[in-house]
Amino acid sequence: MNYHNTLGFAKSLDEKDTLKRFRSQFYFPKQHDGSNKLYFCGNSLGLQPKLAKTYVNKVLEDWQIYGVDGHTDAEFPWMPYHEFLSQPMAKIVGAKESEVIIMNTLSVNLHLMMVSFYRPTVKKRKILIETDAFPSDLYGVQSQLKFHGFDPDEDLVIWQPKNNQYYELSDFDALVDQHRDELALVLIGNTNYYTGQFFDMKHITKKCHHYDISVGFDLAHGVGNIQPHLHEIGADFAVWCTYKYLNSGPGSLGGCFIHEKHHKDKAIPRFEGWWGHDKTTRFNMRQAFNPIESVEAWQLSNPPILSMTAVRASLEVFEEAGFETILSKSKSLTGYLEYLLKDLNDNNINIITPKNPDERGCQLSIQFLDADKSLFDKLTQAGVVADWREPQVIRVAPAPLYNSFEDVYQFVQILKHIRYAG
Repeated sequence: MNYHNTLGFAKSLDEKDTLKRFRSQFYFPKQHDGSNKLYFCGNSLGLQPKLAKTYVNKVLEDWQIYGVDGHTDAEFPWMPYHEFLSQPMAKIVGAKESEVIIMNTLSVNLHLMMVSFYRPTVKKRKILIETDAFPSDLYGVQSQLKFHGFDPDEDLVIWQPKNNQYYELSDFDALVDQHRDELALVLIGNTNYYTGQFFDMKHITKKCHHYDISVGFDLAHGVGNIQPHLHEIGADFAVWCTYKYLNSGPGSLGGCFIHEKHHKDKAIPRFEGWWGHDKTTRFNMRQAFNPIESVEAWQLSNPPILSMTAVRASLEVFEEAGFETILSKSKSLTGYLEYLLKDLNDNNINIITPKNPDERGCQLSIQFLDADKSLFDKLTQAGVVADWREPQVIRVAPAPLYNSFEDVYQFVQILKHIRYAG
């Protein structure tokens, strides 16, 4: 697309945008004058879908009317409530419905997955992770190593990026080749939270499985942002949160994928709870654990319905909008932001996110070589909601469901004024 650096051009793109009607389905934080803030922080917490309040209130009403009978008599009964989420969630991660479950939170799910897929031996016990993984992932794998009596300083293999910026698959391959007889698990965050780089998950999975190494992905910054094709690539597992690009509310539930090839393996180690037991005999209470032959077998407890209602509200918006359409707009929106930033001709502005649209989602990580956090503070005061990451990086994520091309244009105008006129 040939972009132009004018407000009129931005507005023309918005007029043609088939997703523009969804913007009005979200609540925006307001400035003092009542206008919307420019919200680019969906990579941290997505905006609230207006439908969420409706659905949460409906559950409260059902609880009031039915009491315990709401498990079976509510319009959306609570007993199978998680099942209403699996099909739309599966589309977003490229999986079969039986491979996807909404449950717990991300780090809890990560530990549950490592119970099943990190099965070390004395020789084959190491875990590989990228050096700039989100801290919770690093803490998780370090604690798993220590739990099994191993030393993270010796048994954690670190994938380093080139020149402290982009990760190269050739370096990954070399690490796996070097440690192939020692690696028990590879865990990669599929979209790097700092740079926004999206990794080639198919390549990573194929390389690991060639040496019979289990592989899992943290999709926290990828789910709802890129299409990971989890079933097709054959990953053993994946985990994610739903409060970023999936807009399900602060601290909301996480999601989990387990490839169907593992579902019928009753010998696979896992922590067990009654909600993973065969549904037809679950309430007999005194039977030995009989796992459901799907990802549902990894459930522990009956789900928190009030939180699930917000997830359902967001997934319905995704379903109506169409995920392929969302991804298409994402590339255009981010491409326009990239164009406008480059048009500033400022050598002190460095976009550290890959230039290839297929190697990133909607986030651009912008490094300001001559600035400190005061620049970010001034943007915040001007009504821009983004986030700051040391050193010198502002992450800006125009989310295609609720951000417009005019939003992107206005952000760069504010930035220009602060840097060159302020």
